Amino acid sequence: MTIASSSPLGITSLPDHTQLPDSDGTFAKNFQEHPQSILLTDSIQSTLDRLYPDQQYAIGQDCGIYWRLTEPPERGAECPDWFYVSHVPPTLNGQVRRSYVLWQEHIPP
Repeated sequence: MTIASSSPLGITSLPDHTQLPDSDGTFAKNFQEHPQSILLTDSIQSTLDRLYPDQQYAIGQDCGIYWRLTEPPERGAECPDWFYVSHVPPTLNGQVRRSYVLWQEHIPP
């Protein structure tokens, strides 16, 4: 996918998850975030296994959901404590996702 050369940021192609920052350097908000994310995922795991026997879903925790191209890139992302996306592979080209890039996937969390 290519952006017109008249892009206000001077960008000619859209970055993917390997080219976008995977951290903004902020700390977790509290000590419970990680255990709560694990508890939430574990509580729905059997349902996900039944709904997606092919494992075509992704769960993210404290990583960016890039929805808008900005400068710096982090301004065009949200970083929820936990999110789920159906009908997408958990990895891309054999790599663990660093972030979720909406302009590549076209499936909102």
